Amino acid sequence: MTDTTAENTGSNGHITGFGTKSYRTYVLLVLMTVYTLNFIDRNLMGVLAQPIKESFELSDGQFGILAGWPFALFYAVMGLPIAMMADRSNRVRIIAACIILWSIMTALCGFAIGFWTLLIFRVGVAVGEAGCTPPANSIIGDYFAARSRATALGIYSMGVTIGGVLANLFAGPISDMHGSTFGNWLGSIGLGGLFRGVDWASIEGWRIAFAVIGIPGVLIAALVLFTVKEPPRGYSDPPQATALEKANLRDTFRELYSKPSFWWMTIGAALVAFVGYGLFTFQIPFLVREHGLTNGQAAVSYGAPLAALAAVGTFLGGFITEKLTAWSKTAVAWVPAIGLLIAVPAYIAAFYSSDLKMVFIFWSIAAITHYAYLGAQYNIGQGVVSSRSRATAIAILLIIVSIIGNGIGPQFVGMVSDFLMTKQLAGSSMPDLTQAMCLDRELEKSVEQLGVCAKATSEGLKQSVAITVCWFIVAAGCFLMSARTLKEDFVADLG
Repeated sequence: MTDTTAENTGSNGHITGFGTKSYRTYVLLVLMTVYTLNFIDRNLMGVLAQPIKESFELSDGQFGILAGWPFALFYAVMGLPIAMMADRSNRVRIIAACIILWSIMTALCGFAIGFWTLLIFRVGVAVGEAGCTPPANSIIGDYFAARSRATALGIYSMGVTIGGVLANLFAGPISDMHGSTFGNWLGSIGLGGLFRGVDWASIEGWRIAFAVIGIPGVLIAALVLFTVKEPPRGYSDPPQATALEKANLRDTFRELYSKPSFWWMTIGAALVAFVGYGLFTFQIPFLVREHGLTNGQAAVSYGAPLAALAAVGTFLGGFITEKLTAWSKTAVAWVPAIGLLIAVPAYIAAFYSSDLKMVFIFWSIAAITHYAYLGAQYNIGQGVVSSRSRATAIAILLIIVSIIGNGIGPQFVGMVSDFLMTKQLAGSSMPDLTQAMCLDRELEKSVEQLGVCAKATSEGLKQSVAITVCWFIVAAGCFLMSARTLKEDFVADLG
């Protein structure tokens, strides 16, 4: 008899879940907080994109590389071995250690002296964040019975969008600060003496944002380590679903090989992430360029509330799915598909509206319907395999999602934006202007040249994001294909 079998024998875990209801809720909220922190630190690049681009004189394509594939590659490479470790050892300790790593690396991003140093620190963030979601999903699977997991994973997944809210609320205003303002504030609360000799006037706001937001993560790591109990594996599964032994990578692939619903869902989720990461990376620059807002104004007035509405969409996706599952066992797959199809015209209307109120209304509709898919990807991802393989299956999902979504999405938007900006310049009243000339802060430019550059960079990005969101149509088709075999593939009870 294995350790999992021993722990589950004679229990009603598949009915009640692990621990008391109040403690399960506490653990879920702590894990959601961890996921929120994960996405605060990850999303800082998007919120701070415009000032970083200006500081290092980067094109959209160059910034797309900085925000894209290096982070995604290391996130993917490290995700699988960490997930396999989580399937075999203490998941709580793994999560705590990874929080400390990514928090320190986030703070160090504020000390970057150029493209390459910032890239190295971002890779460090990726390595740490790779150890968050697979073990957390595995823990939730053991705390909550199958019938409650859609809602639990929907709540956990709200960390993605709540993280977006807080990243905007914290980093946006800080990015508009002058270093001297922050130095004076530290002095006003009695901490100025700790930073004697610092020339605050020469420090940019985006650097302060990275440092201030990254450091508190160490406290969250301590909260996880000392208050979350490691649950017995398979505790909340039906007795007949108990794993006979712990799975290795080959075992997990063997389980997934005959589960087409997993692979269709994974392709769909990857395409949604492709659009989502690309859009989020350039959301604030779009609002700054197209509507003349400051970085802080765009983040606080639009970035934060839109991210909050996306969180609502994440929760509603899980809630609606759970209610509709009694009528259709495959609702977990087709509900996201409908949401994505609604999001496409809503996003395009937002991009091309000149009235900021209409921009907000259309973008709100798009955000809510877009993010209804998040809980579904995790529910399907872990629901088609046995408890012994959950973390590894989620890691495989996230590797593909990360490479296609986070890896290619921002770079795609950036490169298309650069291409379309160049076309705009060539067709302007000043065809001799180049992208490099527009980016050069040291080059003196006339008012007319500045205007042509501003229009070209705005139009290029607007057209790029409009083209990118059309990939949601393909993603919706993939979720519908997943629904076709989902009933046969699911291990847990869908009803």
